[in-house]
Amino acid sequence: MSYLGAFYRTYALDFWGFGESGKKRETYAVSDFVNLVDQFMEQLGIVQAPLVGHSMGGTVSLSVAIKYPERVSKVVVVGSPIIGASLAPMLKLSGYRPIAFMLFNMMGVFRTGMKIYSPYICRDPRFPEMMDRDLSRTTVESFLRSIASLRRTDLIPMLPQIKAPVMGMYGDKDVIVHPLQWQPLQTGVPHAVIKRFPTAGHFIMLEEPTLFSQKLKTFLDLTPPPPQKQEISTPPTPENALKNQTG
Repeated sequence: MSYLGAFYRTYALDFWGFGESGKKRETYAVSDFVNLVDQFMEQLGIVQAPLVGHSMGGTVSLSVAIKYPERVSKVVVVGSPIIGASLAPMLKLSGYRPIAFMLFNMMGVFRTGMKIYSPYICRDPRFPEMMDRDLSRTTVESFLRSIASLRRTDLIPMLPQIKAPVMGMYGDKDVIVHPLQWQPLQTGVPHAVIKRFPTAGHFIMLEEPTLFSQKLKTFLDLTPPPPQKQEISTPPTPENALKNQTG
């Protein structure tokens, strides 16, 4: 955000139930977050903009490009699941109510376990503290319902509807989302640009910040080619054919 902020006006949006956003809702589904992006842009008077999303945020960004194509000039997804089944097994299990409540009722133990496991998720030494802060700002309901919704998501049938430029950035060592999720993205959106990071995991922007920022800015700076004009040919009328023969 700070790097791009030197070149673009940027906005960071917390989904409902996360960060600084409201936490008193009945649903926290992917579809709710899609509508939230539309409402956010409407309130700020943003007609169209590039969307950049990490993990579930990328899944939401692609969904916005499908449901509200007029809102989206470009889409960048970072380690985002195209199919919910690509989530790590333990993450999918945490979307079930009994397991989610058990984890949140044992939050101290859970946080300690995540700190121990964090080097396998992200090499950045700041990651354990960042993750702990994010967990403290999340409610059990938002966590449970959003993961449950993401687990059931399948964008493959709708991907061909996306006409905006798309870039997918995936770390080959991702243990949160299957690292080959770039394949269904590229199949469904043939014009998508895919950037792979062989030594990075799920948090590319933390593990490869310079390369990540450079590739992201390069893509955002690209001006899409103008739409090709369609030439409509019609068969000659008898009158025109006569003129062509005599003139």
